[in-house]
Amino acid sequence: MSTTHTFRPVKQKSRPVKQKPWRNHRSFDPTRPTFAGLIGRYLLLIFVVIISIGPFVWQLSTSLKGVSEDIYSFPPHLVPQDFTVDAYRRVARVVPIFSYAWHSIIVAAVCVIGNVVLSSLAGYALTCMAFRGKKIVMGILLSVLLLPGEVTLTSQYLIIKGMGLANTLAGVAIPGIVGAINVLLMATACRAVPTSVLDAATVDGANTWAKIRYIVWPNIKGMASVVAVFSFIGAWDDFLWPLVVLNDPNKYTLTVGMQYLNSTMSTDPREVAAGTIIALVPIIIVFASMQKIFFRGVETGAVKG
Repeated sequence: MSTTHTFRPVKQKSRPVKQKPWRNHRSFDPTRPTFAGLIGRYLLLIFVVIISIGPFVWQLSTSLKGVSEDIYSFPPHLVPQDFTVDAYRRVARVVPIFSYAWHSIIVAAVCVIGNVVLSSLAGYALTCMAFRGKKIVMGILLSVLLLPGEVTLTSQYLIIKGMGLANTLAGVAIPGIVGAINVLLMATACRAVPTSVLDAATVDGANTWAKIRYIVWPNIKGMASVVAVFSFIGAWDDFLWPLVVLNDPNKYTLTVGMQYLNSTMSTDPREVAAGTIIALVPIIIVFASMQKIFFRGVETGAVKG
């Protein structure tokens, strides 16, 4: 007789799963800081704001205070008790502000146009064109960034003097019409342009200028705005080079003219503060008007570059 055996599965007793103690807590989220971390962030932000904006606010307050008011009181009174604009009137009588400002605008405009155009062309050549010695040129640009401006000051002056441009605004503007850092920024922006698109344009018969105008430039306009803002601020704030090139007070830029103000009115800091505010106003206006374009260009360069 054959017997059949039926196998029945043995039921195993389920063991209770022990939950680990840290599983009951909420997972750590770095985007949601703790209350103490949030307070620390705001304290750090306030500290940075005080350091960066504090001197400007103090200078503005000093320029609007009267002669009878103490400007060195502690804690400082940022709101003038004797509000007056006499310091600005005295500065305007001593220094030809509008003439110096016009000279600075000319130099800054030449530097902005030169950096945007020449840096764009150089960035395109370094990124999208093949030629011998490209790595050598890139190495020279990187080495220039390591040198302080004072190292090449004498050679630049000798070149400008040899060209017959000493004591002229052209001599002030020419050395700043293209900068190594601006070329590298534009080269980074040009690197984001797809090579396949440029090759397709070459097959269609487009020359170099057509590719720059219709393909490259629409993709690097954001970085070009960053270069323009940096070039304007650098040209407007430059003091040492105009002081070396110019020896005629009638051709001074605004920064050099304000230094003349500091030497003639050093006994009254209200006039010096007023001159400082006058020199800063154009930079504030330019940056405020181009703020959206500037940060959009920085973001585009950071994402695509």
